[in-house]
Amino acid sequence: MSLTPELTLYYDGQCPLCQAEIHFLQSRNAQGKLAFIDVTKVDFDAPAHRISCEAAMAQIHGRLANGQTLVGVPVFAQAYQLAQLPVLSWILSRPWLQPLLGPAYVLFAKHRHTLSRRFGPALLRYSKRFFR
Repeated sequence: MSLTPELTLYYDGQCPLCQAEIHFLQSRNAQGKLAFIDVTKVDFDAPAHRISCEAAMAQIHGRLANGQTLVGVPVFAQAYQLAQLPVLSWILSRPWLQPLLGPAYVLFAKHRHTLSRRFGPALLRYSKRFFR
């Protein structure tokens, strides 16, 4: 198990879709390379993390062990690599796909609560049932 996580993910803990994704990643985090921080918790200390709650709610943020901040699709590419999902990581890190993936993710993030009301609870139940 890693003493210091290689990537800390800052996520919206009130979004069932986001919760399902985090639950899935937690199930693949046996080596402790990922850490997870819910920015909607009352004890979230934005100044200490150098990430505002508003920014983290607009798009997922991640912080590498070296302090570098990632935003959006690169967070998922790095998280999937560390969760030993190299194909997903490879797809999300292709430079030629970024003009499509970046705006698509921003659009998704903007409307995730609407989508989450419709699909989130079922996906969260699925992730809890099949990804332990």
